[in-house]
Amino acid sequence: MSENGKPKFAMYWAASCGGCEISVLNIHEKILDVDANFDIVFWPVAMDAKYHDLESMEDNSILLTLFNGGIRNDENAEIDRLLRRKSQILVGFGSCACEGGLPGLGNLGSLKSVFISVYSGVSTENPEMIYPRASCDMPQGELHLPNMYRVLRTLDQLVAVDYYMPGCPPEPEQISAVIDLVIQVLNGKAELPLKGAVIGAGTSTVCDECKRVRNEKKIKQFMRIQDVARIDPELCLLEQGIPCNGPATSSGCNALCPAVGAQCIGCYGPPSGVVDYGARLMSAFASVIDSEDPDEIDKILDTIPDPAGQFYRFNLARSLLRSSKYAWKDV
Repeated sequence: MSENGKPKFAMYWAASCGGCEISVLNIHEKILDVDANFDIVFWPVAMDAKYHDLESMEDNSILLTLFNGGIRNDENAEIDRLLRRKSQILVGFGSCACEGGLPGLGNLGSLKSVFISVYSGVSTENPEMIYPRASCDMPQGELHLPNMYRVLRTLDQLVAVDYYMPGCPPEPEQISAVIDLVIQVLNGKAELPLKGAVIGAGTSTVCDECKRVRNEKKIKQFMRIQDVARIDPELCLLEQGIPCNGPATSSGCNALCPAVGAQCIGCYGPPSGVVDYGARLMSAFASVIDSEDPDEIDKILDTIPDPAGQFYRFNLARSLLRSSKYAWKDV
């Protein structure tokens, strides 16, 4: 507890885009409940918080920490371990912390290839091909940057995580519901779920939430959504040949993307009990192909425009694959 008698709250942003930070602000006036019930002691994006202030706190003195982003460098890892030590409840907040997220797709290539893409692309003027280094000697002294790891890891691949809250980002109403639950627990009116539980998500799939009409799916070709001449506003997107990830993705988002004509891309991760999201989705896609001929099935599957991005957009770092062999090479 803080001196004002409130339990302590923390939030941290590691390897991610920052959308999870914004999603917390999108709960609007509910943020006042956070302020009323918690003492916010560490939230670098929203307050002047120093690492040494966090280090000086007693272990387990922070009741609740929302940690968003994967672990891509040694600074992420250091703060991850520190917050685990200081926190009673550590929540993997958002797709990147839970599954690796879009940054996890960097595990398909080497560090060098990642740096080339970022620092030598069409949007970057870098004729001397200068790439980040962990240290650099300058007249003022030696400068240091966090050391990049060869692969991105999920939060629970480094420390124990108490709860998982998926989404890219988590929906505001789901965040509000979790905040309400924690406040009720503090007031003795509710109990926390078992450790390791997924909170802020449903127990079924996006297809079960989707209001589009579903018939017997028989697909002859997969297409990018922009290549479909006319999208039927009421028919299942997968039946129209648009690779929608709804059959393999946890519910909880109210099928917002399919509702506006965009396919589900899987940000809520797999339902409970699924070992590998990509394998589950491959099985779902294969089951709706209109053919029993292996060669024709292969040709239809080959029409999926971006297999890696389709099957592992948010989940590569947590999948059975984890990374490609190139991620461990200096090429």
